[in-house]
Amino acid sequence: MSDASRPRLRRFRPGLAIMLVIVLSVAILPLGLISVYQTYKVLDDRRTLSGLALLEKTQQAASGGREIIGAAISSAETLAALAPVARYSEGTCRRVMNRVVAGSEAYAFAGFADTDGVLVCASNDARTGPLESPIFLAEPGRRSPEVEMRALDLMGGILALTVSAPVFDGEQFVGTVWVAVPLTVLDTALATAAPALDLALFQDQGEIVATADSAKNGHSVLPENRMLKELAARERYTFRGTDHRGEVRDFAVVPIIEGRVFALGSWPPQHLGGVVMPIYEEAMALYFPLIMWIITIGVAYIGVHRLVIRHVRRLRSWMRDYASGREDLEYARLDNAPEELEVMADSFRTMTRRLSEQDRHREEDLHEKTVLLREVHHRVKNNLQLISSMMNMQIRATGSPEAKRLLHRVQDRVMALSAIHRHLYMARNLSRVPADQLLEEIIQQLVTVGSVDEAGHRLRVDTELQSIEISPDQSVPLSLLVAEAATNAVKHCGASRDKAPWLAISLTAPDAETLCLRVVNSRAHDRGETTADEERSDGSGLGSRLIQSFVTQLNGTLDIKDLPERYELNVLFPIAWHEDTQHDDREP
Repeated sequence: MSDASRPRLRRFRPGLAIMLVIVLSVAILPLGLISVYQTYKVLDDRRTLSGLALLEKTQQAASGGREIIGAAISSAETLAALAPVARYSEGTCRRVMNRVVAGSEAYAFAGFADTDGVLVCASNDARTGPLESPIFLAEPGRRSPEVEMRALDLMGGILALTVSAPVFDGEQFVGTVWVAVPLTVLDTALATAAPALDLALFQDQGEIVATADSAKNGHSVLPENRMLKELAARERYTFRGTDHRGEVRDFAVVPIIEGRVFALGSWPPQHLGGVVMPIYEEAMALYFPLIMWIITIGVAYIGVHRLVIRHVRRLRSWMRDYASGREDLEYARLDNAPEELEVMADSFRTMTRRLSEQDRHREEDLHEKTVLLREVHHRVKNNLQLISSMMNMQIRATGSPEAKRLLHRVQDRVMALSAIHRHLYMARNLSRVPADQLLEEIIQQLVTVGSVDEAGHRLRVDTELQSIEISPDQSVPLSLLVAEAATNAVKHCGASRDKAPWLAISLTAPDAETLCLRVVNSRAHDRGETTADEERSDGSGLGSRLIQSFVTQLNGTLDIKDLPERYELNVLFPIAWHEDTQHDDREP
């Protein structure tokens, strides 16, 4: 299979819409990345500002609790310094405790317990003695005050913030001083400081000391999967997480008493202006560039399709219709097309109109030339018939048999030429001549079925002419060749063994590029010892030379078989217009 005959694979080329999407995507990509980066930075800055604002609010809200707890610790440390002296006089010890409680509205209880946890003296005249509850038992060796939240039976079981400070007489641990602050005092201070804040106080061991609202479950506002003890291990900081209710919140941790008490504040994520922003809005802010890209691509695609693509497709449809033979495109119009495309459509209509006019002029010129050419062939045919008639008159006027025979031979050749021109002016296509019809007419003129040879025998003529078309250039030598060969065959045809003489003429196509002409006539057995040249000669050898000349003009080969019972003339020649015909029939 040659390269020219192989089917060409169509190369994929993206359409205008796809190319537009790619170009716009590349153009918008830097803007999208910048937008995503800036959006992320804005969100990150907002989170940072929200955290800083929360940190500041927590610091301010916890200031009241810090003052109360700090004062309680200071009072406990002062009492711990006075306790070694006052512990020997119960009245003095009690007066000191009462003075401390009376000096601050935040204190509800102050007392001194020995090393066994027995309350020695208290501010509220509580009963003392060895049967006292062991809640006042302090850890031996502890040097610093400790802050706890517990229910004191001495205060009616009310929850209180207790500050305990160890008492030493020299290096000897002698007991513990206790200062109690009711939890309601701390809750009130925390709630009034920052109403929008969920605030909780906890100590370094992870125990909640107080919350902004004691009615709430303090654990519900704590961060999920985070231990308070872990939060106390760091300095002031912020983080974002989920509380036990499943809500996303910002958290802040602020030390109240360095290393001992911390404040935990939380609120929902805030805008810069303090407006709550849901988490899905933050996600939308990050996905906004993607949404804008999709909208831009969609609008651009719809716009290009409506302004360009549909009009280009309409133009392509016109071109296909025009290529298939449609010519009524002069009034075809685009639907609201841009000016540039309308100019292109107008140019296409102008082109089709000019091409149609040129085709019409070409057809008119071709028709005129065809008519003139047929007229030429018709006149040549008439002239040749006129010459044949004049020769016929000359034959009747000639008395010499030899002259009559020679004139008859020339007349046959003239009539063969006349038959060619008659077929040419009657043919629909002047570039091709039907060889079978042409040869049939020539044979009918030369040898009529039922004619007799020179010996008086009736002649039987058999023809086998395939439907073959040849060029006008080949029709002339082929017709003259058949006329010359048939005339010689009729002249020398003879009966064989009491059989009628016969003549067989055939024109066949052994293959698509070759034709074969075959002229065979019978021969008589009593023809004597004459040679074939003598027998086929017309006195001057002109017939043999003409046959050879016609074969040469056909670019063919001549093969003669001189057999006892028949004489064969075989001519094999190529079809001259075979390659041109293939070229004309090829698709453009």
